[in-house]
Amino acid sequence: MTNAVIENILTRRSVRAFQEKPIDREAIETLLQCATHAPSAMNRQTWHFSAVLNPEKIQKLAAAMGKALGSPNYNLYRPAALIIPSNETGLIKTWDNACALENIFLAAHSMGIASVWINQGSDTCNDPGVRAVLTELGVPEDHMVYGMAALGYAAAEPKDVEKKYPVTIIE
Repeated sequence: MTNAVIENILTRRSVRAFQEKPIDREAIETLLQCATHAPSAMNRQTWHFSAVLNPEKIQKLAAAMGKALGSPNYNLYRPAALIIPSNETGLIKTWDNACALENIFLAAHSMGIASVWINQGSDTCNDPGVRAVLTELGVPEDHMVYGMAALGYAAAEPKDVEKKYPVTIIE
C-alpha cells in the first residue's frame, strides 16, 4: 500500500552537502508550523524553535561548537538554514523534540528541501561559548538543544541506501 505520505517517508534521505541558495522565509515558517504540530507529552508543548537563516550566524554557531568538540573545521554542513528546537531538560522533552524534528524533515522533503539531523547540539549545549551563541540565536537560557535540522537544497542527488528491516510480526 502506498500514498503520497508513505512515499515521502520512504524516499527521504539525509543530505550533507548543500547549495549556496537561500530558503525563503515562507517555507521556513511552514516547517516551523509543521514542527509545532508534532506530538508532545501530554500536549504540554514546552518546546521553543529558533530558525536561523543567516549563513554567518550559522557558521558562528558552528565555530563555537567546533571549538567545544575540538574539531576546528566543523561547519554544520554549511546549510542555508538551521532550525534549533530546544526544551527544558528531561527525557520526555527529548522525545518531543525528536518528533518535531521528524515533522520538519518530512515536510522539508515534501517541499524539495534537503535536510540532515545535527546531534552535536546536545553534546555542546552547555559549553559557555556555544551557550552564548545559542542565547544570541533565541534559545532560552534554561533550554537544552537535543538536535537541530540543517536545511538547504542538495548539492547532489542523495544516494539511495539500503535500509535494515529488523521487524517481528506476531499474529
